[in-house]
Amino acid sequence: MPSGATFNPPDDESGAVHQGRRAEEEGRLRGLTQAEGIVMIVLGLLALGFPVVASASVTLMVAIAFLVGGIVGWIDNISRARRLGRWHCFWRLVVSTLFLVTGLWVLLQFKAGIVPAAFQVKALATAIGIVFLAEGVVTAILSLSHRSTRGWGWGLANGIVTLVLGVLILSMSPAGLLSVIGILVGISFVFSGFDLLAFSSRFHPRIE
Repeated sequence: MPSGATFNPPDDESGAVHQGRRAEEEGRLRGLTQAEGIVMIVLGLLALGFPVVASASVTLMVAIAFLVGGIVGWIDNISRARRLGRWHCFWRLVVSTLFLVTGLWVLLQFKAGIVPAAFQVKALATAIGIVFLAEGVVTAILSLSHRSTRGWGWGLANGIVTLVLGVLILSMSPAGLLSVIGILVGISFVFSGFDLLAFSSRFHPRIE
């Protein structure tokens, strides 16, 4: 054997391969979570900047935002199910399901016609408010149970803001809600996006 040459036992080689595969998977899952965060921020900014010119426009924008958010959330959570805790994954899937159901329900109301949709503002607000309450509670609890994870404060902030928005939406009158519902949904989605980027993605650490 030439001087200075090294020999890696088979166990070391297999360990290095396993670590490489794990690093690749963790990177893929982290990237997926970050992609979900970016999608949520974009949806939030669209909701914030969407011209509130008619109740039908607001209804359609909210429906699309909830549907996309629910679908992306399901894909992300299913992909990361083995890495997340059982209850963590379960409650995130519950929230994503609520987003999907609410989005579909809103679309069905919109499909019934502009005038019928306009008169469904209070029902729409109730559905969104309940979803935000559930998401806020789940997000706050999950962040508090992972205080050792860097960025958990973003998760807590997201949970508190979403919870407050849910209470606000449920307590507002339909007349006042119609002009600000897009803004409230946008705020919630933007905070959820930063939560995913700063906190949830750290469940998948970089492995060198």
